[in-house]
Amino acid sequence: MTHLDSELDQIKQQVIEMMSLVKSQLAKGKEAVLTFDKDLVHEINANENRVNAMELNIDRDVENVLALYSPVAVDLRFVMASFKISSDLERIGDNAVGIAKYINNVDVQLAQKNLDKIRFTEMYENALAMLDDVFEAFEKEDTKLARKVFIKDKVLNEINSNAANIAIELIKEKPEKIHNYLYLLSIIRKLERVGDLTKNIAEELIFYIEAKVLKHRKKK
Repeated sequence: MTHLDSELDQIKQQVIEMMSLVKSQLAKGKEAVLTFDKDLVHEINANENRVNAMELNIDRDVENVLALYSPVAVDLRFVMASFKISSDLERIGDNAVGIAKYINNVDVQLAQKNLDKIRFTEMYENALAMLDDVFEAFEKEDTKLARKVFIKDKVLNEINSNAANIAIELIKEKPEKIHNYLYLLSIIRKLERVGDLTKNIAEELIFYIEAKVLKHRKKK
């Protein structure tokens, strides 16, 4: 194994570790909302610094590889993709923190029937499944797995597009709970953003493995 190969492998392991932590952060956000567990909120907030530190470490190692080894072809694509993926992961982590903060801003747990009405659990499970897909795709360098996220993202977009009308209905039924329902709508918006960021990661994986740029393609 060359020095460059060793450095690339180190970056890959760091990205995998960051993916695992960010997915854990997002999963704990779901549990915190469903159980109204403020201890989980504290744990998610505490781990935010770890996520940020991981991004900085990856940035530093990417800069070192570019400066010292001048990688080309697939190695260069991997390095650039890792740099962008770590940025998207950090932003997913920020959204997980934002979701968890909901618990500290409302005074009562949301009723399960209202969560079901807005399809909260379905949306959250799809978002986590998308992260699973890109996680495995990155480990196995499998673009078929990466492409799975595009279909799942459509589910997130559909739920998000219907969420505002459902929130309005809930507010009309119980206007005194308007703050709770607005926070719930905010969570739906954050999950939609998580889907977009995960889709970005999938596109970067396809770029790195197949040398195909998917961003900004015109829809036929």
